[in-house]
Amino acid sequence: MRIGELAKATGATTRALRFYEERGLLSSARAVNGYRVYDERAIQRVANIRYLLDAGLTLEDIEHFGACLDGDLPSSRPSEAMLNVGRRRLSVLDDRIATLARVRDELAERLAIASGDRVAVTASSG
Repeated sequence: MRIGELAKATGATTRALRFYEERGLLSSARAVNGYRVYDERAIQRVANIRYLLDAGLTLEDIEHFGACLDGDLPSSRPSEAMLNVGRRRLSVLDDRIATLARVRDELAERLAIASGDRVAVTASSG
């Protein structure tokens, strides 16, 4: 199937598919006319990539999943290595959330001070 057909079958954009291929997550052959041609397994692979992206992993994280991307990933039992990738990403997300919460609190406090709303300052610092 050509890239447009794969995009339609998976809901991914052709740009995303080309990017997955650049990252080594997807492969294609070239037709005589130079068009990318994908086999039917590419549909499952793209579905798994999107499943992992939706779960909060990055493409860099997903690169560690290798051949697992060809199976029924949502139904399979993850390996310890895959769990470790997920744990590392969760830790990064937790750190970002904590940082954003601190920045949000600081901004709220400064806005309260600037607007003279002392009640908001007391409430946000407590």
